[in-house]
Amino acid sequence: MDRPELPLAQLHAFVVLAEELHFGHAADRLGIAQPPLSQQIRRLEGKVGHALFSRTPGRVALTPAGRELLPAARRALDELAGGLAAARAVGSGREGRIRVGFAASLALTILPKLLSAYRERFPRVRIEIHEMTTAPQLDALRERRIDVGLLREPPDDEPGLAFATVLREPFVAVLPTGIELATGHPLATGHPLAAGRVVEIARLAGSPFVLLPREHGPGLYDRIVGMCEDAGFTPEVAQHAVEWQTVCALVEAGLGVSLAPASIRRIRLKGWRSAG
Repeated sequence: MDRPELPLAQLHAFVVLAEELHFGHAADRLGIAQPPLSQQIRRLEGKVGHALFSRTPGRVALTPAGRELLPAARRALDELAGGLAAARAVGSGREGRIRVGFAASLALTILPKLLSAYRERFPRVRIEIHEMTTAPQLDALRERRIDVGLLREPPDDEPGLAFATVLREPFVAVLPTGIELATGHPLATGHPLAAGRVVEIARLAGSPFVLLPREHGPGLYDRIVGMCEDAGFTPEVAQHAVEWQTVCALVEAGLGVSLAPASIRRIRLKGWRSAG
């Protein structure tokens, strides 16, 4: 069935006149004069092909065609009003959904508070969260598969994307303290610097490193390598791991050391410690 081209003003005028059954009262409600109201009704009747009102001196009444049209006209106006309200709510961010990408380590720091505060302010917005490292988040933002990304070390310039800092974290050294098997034999020996509270980065020179792959977070990877180079050495990366918990587990197993955001202190494994 073809959709009729009916101006909303005509439909609105019809419903108001059907409720008032008086041209003067209906015109007052609509905020227009009686002649324009009569013109709106005549144009609508021309679209329908039948009279919608019977007009006699001192009396206005709906015709059978008018009575048939009235419920549909009301539904159409109500649905349009509801659709406009929903569109305004979504457009203002009060309803709808938001898709959030986040780096796994941020679940240890700012993510829970951010989600809780957002849900409290916008309780009717559905939150979808997607765990991703930095590079996949940037791809998802460019392709509009997520609306917001919580990532580490964003690029300096990314056309079409805007960045804001919500958290700054220092780096800590992640070092093995040593693990013993039930037999008493060591599985992994501790790092000589593990007993200290503060570790100078230069003293990690010569130790193998466990880092996230550069392609998963170029900015963070380059920041760590840059800190080492500023300290006078280039780190020898012996092992890569995609998640910080895996990095810590590999350090625990004695495969190397790492530099990581301070929030990894909340990851609790036996046999490793972090130092500022």
